[in-house]
Amino acid sequence: MILDELDRSIVHALHIDGRAPFSRLAAVLGVSDQTVARRYRRLRSTGSLRVIGLPNARRLGWVEWFVRVQVTPDAAVPVADALARRKDTSWVCLTSGGTQIVCVTRARSSRESDALLLGQLPRTPRVTGVTAHCLLRVFAGGPSGWHGRADSLTPGQVAALAPEPLDASQEKVVLQEGDERLLAALARDGRTTYPDLAKATGWSEMTAKRRLAQLRRRGALFFDVDIDPLLLGFETLAILWLTVDPARVRRTAEAIAAPPDVAFAAATTGPTNLLVFAACRDVDALYDFLERGIGDLPGIRQLESAPVIRNSKRSGSRSGPAG
Repeated sequence: MILDELDRSIVHALHIDGRAPFSRLAAVLGVSDQTVARRYRRLRSTGSLRVIGLPNARRLGWVEWFVRVQVTPDAAVPVADALARRKDTSWVCLTSGGTQIVCVTRARSSRESDALLLGQLPRTPRVTGVTAHCLLRVFAGGPSGWHGRADSLTPGQVAALAPEPLDASQEKVVLQEGDERLLAALARDGRTTYPDLAKATGWSEMTAKRRLAQLRRRGALFFDVDIDPLLLGFETLAILWLTVDPARVRRTAEAIAAPPDVAFAAATTGPTNLLVFAACRDVDALYDFLERGIGDLPGIRQLESAPVIRNSKRSGSRSGPAG
């Protein structure tokens, strides 16, 4: 199934403001509240689309790691699913060959990262190797979202839906009592109602509403749209590792992040210093992206690519049909 134009407009609108009321979405899209609610709930109930609230690791002083886990073929799916069940992982997938799992994990401290990377994973049966590289700078994806899924609204509609601008302060945000419960509830469903957030946190509805707005305004919390790329017509997913001349990393990353095929792009530590998740219409489109979108860029010394053959988790809490 491919989304029709109204569904794509709803996805685009939620990409701009994942917590916008159905009435506001309907007014901007020129349809009824009931139509927007019905379309959203249909997609949500099948697990095809979710709005999720996610912490912005950089604003909270956390560190994100890109992890490659080499396993024996019989262990690939169980290990990938175990990683997907962790609250600190995203983008958990199995690449071609069936023996490599890749994921992004957040660590609040060196102790947390050591526990996973040096303790748990290496001792897991049938894990034959683990490499981890720190994400230094994200150029596409994360708080900025994946713009390839958002192409249906006019500039006027986008402006009408835009949330409040972020505070200019660059100070790190310190989580307070109850924030963890708030973030956990929003990771399950970014559109959780304020009465339900009050129950989850033990706060009043007004306190939950005010704290959510504070975290969002300070850039510590953002809302993403988790959607199956197949619904947007992207049938081929691939992970790319690039080695780029250090002086050209920023310019190369910004150029690569511009096309709608790129769902995520980040500079990393390690022998390959640029990581890219690409979503293309088909294998021919992937070839064109590699040849024209990347091949002509100066400063690229080496490129490794691997198609994704199974997604265990895209972002936030593990994907699945909603009740």
